[in-house]
Amino acid sequence: MNPVTLARTLIETPSPTGEEAAVGRLVAGMLRNLDLRVDQQQVAPERFNLIAASSAPPRVVFSTHMDTVPPVLPFREDEHALYGRGACDAKGIIAVQVAAAHRLLEAGENRIGLLFTVDEEMGGLGAQKANEHPLAAQCRFLINGEPTDNRLATGTKGSLRVRVRAEGREAHSAYPEEGTSAIEKLLDALADVRAARWPEDETLGETTVNIGVIGGGTRPNVVPGAAHADLQIRLVTPPEVVLQQLERVLAGRATTEVLSVSSPLHLHTVEGFETQSVRFTTDIPYLSNWGTPLLLGPGSILVAHTDDERVAKADLHEAVDLYVRLAQQLLAGL
Repeated sequence: MNPVTLARTLIETPSPTGEEAAVGRLVAGMLRNLDLRVDQQQVAPERFNLIAASSAPPRVVFSTHMDTVPPVLPFREDEHALYGRGACDAKGIIAVQVAAAHRLLEAGENRIGLLFTVDEEMGGLGAQKANEHPLAAQCRFLINGEPTDNRLATGTKGSLRVRVRAEGREAHSAYPEEGTSAIEKLLDALADVRAARWPEDETLGETTVNIGVIGGGTRPNVVPGAAHADLQIRLVTPPEVVLQQLERVLAGRATTEVLSVSSPLHLHTVEGFETQSVRFTTDIPYLSNWGTPLLLGPGSILVAHTDDERVAKADLHEAVDLYVRLAQQLLAGL
């Protein structure tokens, strides 16, 4: 199996979060072509995880996600790279993992499995559902795939998605003293959030805060009575530490609602592989029943979620070799 050919087909099939069914059916066909048993685990209507294994217990499982962030980008390629939404996050990784599984199976190694989830780019609903699957208990090592420049990750930051709400009192904009602007309250609170010094970790680095969405008000001539902001905070400490600090910074001017949360992780590594620490979050925190986690994949996170998302063809071929070698070393130790 040529990973470039597989990746090309996958990138050409859009799968923004919530619309993963078409690519799921495509990947299921690839897995059945390997003579694997494929379970389409229902997560929601027209949304399913894929869990594949042979007749042997899967001791090492390759895993990544099928959904992408919007908007859909058209596929294109040149001599060196594939471009388009999902090229590195994570259609190219699916292709590489399928190709690696094929090579291992052809060599007679059938103690492997594959797990592909939905909803990773939002709340991790697919991974949370997959954690209930009975095959999880048979797995000893989970090799998760995200763009790590083909290096084993030593650790990942956690993630805290939180909605901050401010309440005011509506009034006619000609008489602002008769009301209280929720937007102004929110902006003042967010200014202090931006100015705050957040925790740092010697290995994972600094906590980062992204104010990703702001909304509120009804019309320009109305003093707004409600406003909100959605924040994505990359954690290097337990979530409770940052939540408590956030409450202190807001100082009663706004309330918080946790939308999703996962803790930072220190990951397993194997001698003979290059390593690096990464700042992003993965499905791994939700897959605690799937054995010891590792993280490795082709492509750079710096172009994921951008209009120039791409993955080098040479990196795809190298990643197949790395996944095969990593699985073999892990299995040899069992």
